[in-house]
Amino acid sequence: MTIHVPASSANLGPGFDSIGLAVDRYLTLEVYDADSWRFTTSSPQLEGIPEGKGNMVYQVARAMAATRKKALPPCHVHMTSEIPLARGLGSSAAAIIAAIELADRLLEMDLAKEEKLRFASILEGHPDNVGACLYGALTIGMHTDGKTRIVTQSTPDVDLVLMVPGDELLTSEARQVLPEALEYRDAVQAGACGNVLVAALLTGNWPLVGEMMGDDRYHHPYRGSLIPGLLEALQEVKKYGVYGAALSGAGPTVLCLAPSNRGEEIAAAIQADYPQYHVEAAKPAIIGAEVYKASEKSVASF
Repeated sequence: MTIHVPASSANLGPGFDSIGLAVDRYLTLEVYDADSWRFTTSSPQLEGIPEGKGNMVYQVARAMAATRKKALPPCHVHMTSEIPLARGLGSSAAAIIAAIELADRLLEMDLAKEEKLRFASILEGHPDNVGACLYGALTIGMHTDGKTRIVTQSTPDVDLVLMVPGDELLTSEARQVLPEALEYRDAVQAGACGNVLVAALLTGNWPLVGEMMGDDRYHHPYRGSLIPGLLEALQEVKKYGVYGAALSGAGPTVLCLAPSNRGEEIAAAIQADYPQYHVEAAKPAIIGAEVYKASEKSVASF
């Protein structure tokens, strides 16, 4: 079988640990019968991945299988990826969703999407990236010890501009700079900003979306210390015609929302002035994780 999972961008600023947007960059797993577990890759982004049972995909798939007290049959999995690692575009979330789909199909578990989301969110600690990877388009979710809920929305009518720096930033490092708590007044204002962001997204009020992206109080003020020039860049890129910009997930990639059909033009202009980034245009991914047999000519979504 083949498993195809999109990248994702989380938060969009104040939608911290809640909002996810699928991005049209993909992790693909080609799965074959084998005598033992083996992982290979032809993608530079995945060079050095564990070739056996130490691979993250196997570890997650085995954990998923264990919830039903089943054992995985051995496979050769060839992985290719367009998603840069440790850049804030959901590479680990895509791997988790791919692994869950792998276990589901190999063992004919017939998992509902809600079950996949819950398991993935427990592993990640939040549903933003995994929700977007699983469902595609725009997702708004919440996750607690007792439950995980998600609302899916149609694909936003925007282009994306990705400003990807050369350096990695691990999520664990990016979370260490966040405060343990916010003052009550600050928390209320941060929550209100997130609420307005969601309302603006749902009504297509893109100038207001851009304004709220820049008013985040949950993580931009703190993660700016890890990424020199971040806070200035989030504001300065607006002069190129984007609606707004935000740190993509934990960063260091900056995600810009641009008017539809202007992404390539805007990306080229930003690239000329920001040589320290690799700037490229992208689109929201309409469909989330897909699984299909190698013999099928058309993709079946599950």
